[in-house]
Amino acid sequence: MHMPHEIRVLELTAIIMGETNRIYPSLLVLEDGLTLVDCGYPGQLPLILQAIEKEGFSIADLKRIVLTHHDIDHIGSLPDVLALCAGEIEVCAHRLERPHIEGELPLAKVTPESLARLDLLPEPHRSALKRVLEHPPSAPVGRLVGNNDILDSKGNVEIIETAGHTMGHISLYHRPSRTLIAGDSLIIANGMLNGPIPEQSIDSQLALRSLELLLTYDIERVVCYHGGIYSDTAEAIRDRISFIASQRDDRATRKESDK
Repeated sequence: MHMPHEIRVLELTAIIMGETNRIYPSLLVLEDGLTLVDCGYPGQLPLILQAIEKEGFSIADLKRIVLTHHDIDHIGSLPDVLALCAGEIEVCAHRLERPHIEGELPLAKVTPESLARLDLLPEPHRSALKRVLEHPPSAPVGRLVGNNDILDSKGNVEIIETAGHTMGHISLYHRPSRTLIAGDSLIIANGMLNGPIPEQSIDSQLALRSLELLLTYDIERVVCYHGGIYSDTAEAIRDRISFIASQRDDRATRKESDK
């Protein structure tokens, strides 16, 4: 029997440019249904189904999908999941992510410069990667969510705007388990909680500044899409996030002193 207010962290494996890449979507067991947070890379539907079934659920139990942002590793299998569920799923995202998810705008990080860099990569990976970035999967967003919005009917999941990695990036706070689902606003590297990689963020300074919003939450566990689960005391996690966010101030101070 499944109890409401649980979080199941799924592990999906993909081979990207010949290297193994692991990502961690989340499955929220809520009283108003099952919610999947992020949808992996294109072509990962079989892995998503297998991971959900491993947790004792079926894709038929899915009621809602939340997209933390529109990067290809988060929206990749969205259309396939929706097609399998006959479109009866509520898709939630921030308003700034919506046009990218729906295909009205291209992926924000896919620029002529970034595509030109792909031309330096060896085949056979280059052409396939370039093709999917230029023509990403798309699907309709049915519900827009923003800062402090409550996701579920019982008020257990709150949306937090953590812009910077993308401009409409969101995180989710699961009150019953004191868990932050961070998307890409935080990562785990070498066992340590860190901020997003600057080179992979649209606005790295904003990404750090946004982390200050997390300091008012009682967080004892962080689920990072890249890295998995990070657990510690609420005080230790708050101190670590505060330290990460403070790196913005250090850089800004040095920049001012150089003028």
